[in-house]
Amino acid sequence: MPELPEVEVVRRGLADHVLDRTIVAVDVAHPRAVRRHVAGGPDFAARLAGREITAARRRGKYLWLEVGGDEAVLAHLGMSGQMLVADADRPDEKHLRVRLRFADGGPELRFVDQRTFGGLSLHPVTGPDRLPEPVAHIARDPMDPAFDLDAAVAGIRRRRTGLKRALLDQTVVSGIGNIYADEALWRARLHGERPTERLTRAQGRAVLTAAAEVMDAALLAGGTSFDALYVNVNGASGYFDRSLDAYGQADRPCRRCGTPIRRESFMNRSSFSCPRCQPRPRVTATRGA
Repeated sequence: MPELPEVEVVRRGLADHVLDRTIVAVDVAHPRAVRRHVAGGPDFAARLAGREITAARRRGKYLWLEVGGDEAVLAHLGMSGQMLVADADRPDEKHLRVRLRFADGGPELRFVDQRTFGGLSLHPVTGPDRLPEPVAHIARDPMDPAFDLDAAVAGIRRRRTGLKRALLDQTVVSGIGNIYADEALWRARLHGERPTERLTRAQGRAVLTAAAEVMDAALLAGGTSFDALYVNVNGASGYFDRSLDAYGQADRPCRRCGTPIRRESFMNRSSFSCPRCQPRPRVTATRGA
């Protein structure tokens, strides 16, 4: 699934192309694309018609467009969701699910989703941070200007779990997924199974700082694209996969010490680390997830 840099690339593209534009019509081509909007596709389309897009926002891996100042279109990109800006005369994509047309007659916004795991839904924005209701429990991410590094470190150290599991817990710190967790752990020279209760404050700061650095670098490269499903609003892929130090590098030499990178099973996925730079903890107590 796309992680913070990929979502931020899309958010910036939306901010460039759809802000201050008024929606004139919404076409829902597949009902699954709006299944999270419980009132259904016709209600989704009717409530957006005539509304102006006033902001493109993100928290962690969650993306939304504010409309009219009091509601937001929350976009779940899922495994293959794409938010594309396209001229109206461009042929429809094979997996086009939702189309937003604008009053100015300019490029339209298309939600394309091959696997239909993602979708769009309309929600009120609430609280001082103006979050859509489904996002209210999500913590800030390391690239957020208001991110509290020491508070996040304290939250991780209270979790009593493995460090990588804590990094993936979006209620503790958001935006870090499997790829960037492995990259941050490699940079901080920490193994993902290190018990969080044995993590020092300095180590916690190091791994979260590394996460911010690696995601910033990925953002500059347009994100990490392993196939054509992860693209920006113009359909272009990112190229940070060329700069990955750990993730997906099994059996290749560590760029720091030359030891072959190891691949290990982790939560039905894979973890990648250097056996020499990131030694496995000697004792792993039984802890809750």
